[in-house]
Amino acid sequence: LISGRYDTNQSTYWHLLPTYLSSFISSHSPLATTMSSSSGSAFAIGGYMLCSATLLISNKYAVHKLPAPSFVLFSQLAGTAIVVKTAQALGYIKCDALEKSKVVKFFPVALIFLSTIFLNMKSLQYANVETFMVFRFSTPLCISVADFLFLGRQLPSPRSWACLFALVVGAMGYARSDSSFEVKGYTFCALWYGVFCLDQIYLKHVVNTVKMDSNWGRVYYSNLLASAPLIFTFAGDSSELEALRSMDMSAAIAVGVSVVLGAAMSYFAWSARSLLSATSFTVVGNVCKLLTIAINVAIWDKHASPVGIVCLLFCLGSAYFYKQAPLRAEAKNENDGKELLPK
Repeated sequence: LISGRYDTNQSTYWHLLPTYLSSFISSHSPLATTMSSSSGSAFAIGGYMLCSATLLISNKYAVHKLPAPSFVLFSQLAGTAIVVKTAQALGYIKCDALEKSKVVKFFPVALIFLSTIFLNMKSLQYANVETFMVFRFSTPLCISVADFLFLGRQLPSPRSWACLFALVVGAMGYARSDSSFEVKGYTFCALWYGVFCLDQIYLKHVVNTVKMDSNWGRVYYSNLLASAPLIFTFAGDSSELEALRSMDMSAAIAVGVSVVLGAAMSYFAWSARSLLSATSFTVVGNVCKLLTIAINVAIWDKHASPVGIVCLLFCLGSAYFYKQAPLRAEAKNENDGKELLPK
């Protein structure tokens, strides 16, 4: 679709890959055995993996049809909030009303999210995707320690530590196998790294401590608050306003599809966060990035080398054998004193 070299047969197979892998991982992986065995767990994690792996591709097509990225992001966030409130008005779902105390606690969620997006774009401006992927795949190492310090988790087992390091090694191997690999843009990558880790820990803290009537309430608050500042970004950009004036029906449909996927992604992401530790959620997110790379390799003109494909499979295997660290025993928590953040 983007490059004009779209293979229908390959697309059919690879577009189903996230569904097959997410179903297999959710039912067989040691990571899955640490969670509830209910179908709801598999549904949340499988839905998150599928939406995450496909949303980036949908966004690429939407921005291709409508070169106004700030407006596309605003449409996703504001559109998700509108979809949630419309579904509530029709009686399909329950959603929390806006309350000052909850707005105060969710406001940092919006700020951290927008900071992550901005630093992500700046990182990719100076460092290519392969370089950035190495940083992304190393985040579980830091987040696992933060899980221990702030959220009452045990440190990972030796096997899980080995899996986390193996993820980084596999990502580095894939990056080195790409001819466009460059080592630069460290400043923005480092800033993104810190904000991203904060995002994973703080959002898990919000899930644990802010009582909501339903998961849709989290979706509504986070998207509504994050959308407001974006009005000024595209409204003050003459090139985006010009693109909006010339928008055709195909571009509107592309943006609409991205809004639907964004709403589903937000719901499944918050649901998965409630089921997983911050580290496990980050590992699942990294698997989603691998699936996105697999889809790109299959249907577009950027093909990985045999070494690169082996490295991707190595990363998938490492994520498969990762086991979520359990919460520390209540008695041990009492003896150790208070934690900085509740479990």
